[in-house]
Amino acid sequence: MVRSRYLEPAIREDLSGKMVFVAGPRQVGKTTLARRVLAGAGPGLYLNWDNREDRREIRAARWPAGPALVVLDELHKWRQWKGWIKGEFDKHGDRLRFLVTGSARLDVYRRGGDSLQGRYHHYRLHPFSYAELEGGGAPAVPAPGVELPIPRAGSQDTVTALLEYGGFPEPVLARSPRALRRWQQERLDRFFREDVRDLEAVRDLASLQMLADLLPERVASPLSLNALREDLEVSHRALTAWMEILDRLYHVFRVRPFAAARVRSLRKMPKAYLWDGSLVPERGPRFENMIALHLLKLCHVLQDRDGHQAELFYLRDRVGREVDFLVTVGRRPWFAVEAKLSETRIDPALIYFRERLKLRWAYQVVLEASRDFEQDGVRCLPARQFLAALV
Repeated sequence: MVRSRYLEPAIREDLSGKMVFVAGPRQVGKTTLARRVLAGAGPGLYLNWDNREDRREIRAARWPAGPALVVLDELHKWRQWKGWIKGEFDKHGDRLRFLVTGSARLDVYRRGGDSLQGRYHHYRLHPFSYAELEGGGAPAVPAPGVELPIPRAGSQDTVTALLEYGGFPEPVLARSPRALRRWQQERLDRFFREDVRDLEAVRDLASLQMLADLLPERVASPLSLNALREDLEVSHRALTAWMEILDRLYHVFRVRPFAAARVRSLRKMPKAYLWDGSLVPERGPRFENMIALHLLKLCHVLQDRDGHQAELFYLRDRVGREVDFLVTVGRRPWFAVEAKLSETRIDPALIYFRERLKLRWAYQVVLEASRDFEQDGVRCLPARQFLAALV
């Protein structure tokens, strides 16, 4: 049985008036989601740019005669897709609905150029999270600016599965170490051989792959581009461009430090995290990566579905005090999160930043814990309870 995904209801609703673009990492489930939407939409057509015959149909714009949903998979690999889809929507938008998916960022029109302003909604599909695995379908989205609806219990088995296998559908549903290893190898090979090659002009692909190999060991630490540049023996310009490529193709995402005069914040050196957290070798950074993915998913749902200016940061001041994550809405701090493997003593930095930023909610999320208690304005609780409160 194919699982429904958390974005499905919102996509169906938005297709009634505009195009919908769905982007996300390779093998996160975009095609499966699109086919589910298509199956329940009545007359429709599915075309994949990777298929030679489908490419001919797309370029010739051979559409159904009557009202229909048209799914265009991996369309971003066609360099002329931007202007083409605009023209097709303007010509046929009264009877055709367009759902476009891709494994690279599709919100390119937010920058200058020939804009599709007002013609489309953009969604970023994430791997499975705790709430989606446990509940199936579309879990409730916490309301921004209020306390998280944290339950009293949760499944440690689900947390363990996400930590070990990541949230991508194939490995986390199989829950087999052998299946995970094979999936990782095949996915990374196709990522560099197809996605990077087809979409980016990279002269030194071997060095880009070396950069990707170095990043898992640097997860959860402020990312020094100078240190990476020295390790790879490349220019700062090349390294910056490669990081942008890995970001655009949903291999890595970066979390910036929150800038606030009240805490004398750092303004540079983001942290890097991986969309596939199962690649992170050490348990502590892998757990932090898992929390980062859950919080980023919450922010993206609040942005893409509801239009809130929700963002994910980390906290670090000039004397070295640090808290793993801060979620803001409209640039106003909402709640802070510190991830710990087993430590239930409240982190002094979390108390400090809670007071300085006047945070109403601060959480110390512990992987191996059974107690749920509050001390000095900070709630310390097991990961299984905290993750269950997110989307």
